[in-house]
Amino acid sequence: MADSSFDIVSKVDRQEVDNALNIAAKEIANRYDFRGTGAKIEWSGTEDIVLSADTEDRVKAILEVFREKLVRRDISMKAFKPGDPTPAGKGYKLTGSLVQGISQEDAKKISKKIRDEGPKGVKAQIQGDELRVSSKKRDDLQAVISLLKGADFEVALQFINYR
Repeated sequence: MADSSFDIVSKVDRQEVDNALNIAAKEIANRYDFRGTGAKIEWSGTEDIVLSADTEDRVKAILEVFREKLVRRDISMKAFKPGDPTPAGKGYKLTGSLVQGISQEDAKKISKKIRDEGPKGVKAQIQGDELRVSSKKRDDLQAVISLLKGADFEVALQFINYR
């Protein structure tokens, strides 16, 4: 019997992030407490998002609005890494970026967790920015998925190509 397998990836649906950003921008434009503060949120390139306003507190408030919209669209908070607010001209600016792919060190942590705490006979192979987990028993693969969902890694994990 052939091995069953699945892939562990960390990807973000850019269209969903774009929708969340547009909804947050609309809310910021309409909310009374943001009027006249120069508050705005926009893309900067393909992976970076820039938030700007007159004060540091307003920038943090924009960040909270954006996070709320991401959560409503089922995007993990681990997928967006905001920086710190920095003075920029007359106001403040905060740049955050989308995190995609699993770094080598995170992949090693995940495969070590599978090796140490997972069922025997389960193999994890690092393939670029994703992991392939395989086993002869599908029940073992289900156990690995639940083990990883319970663990807290620095990246948002998705499980795809379950066969």
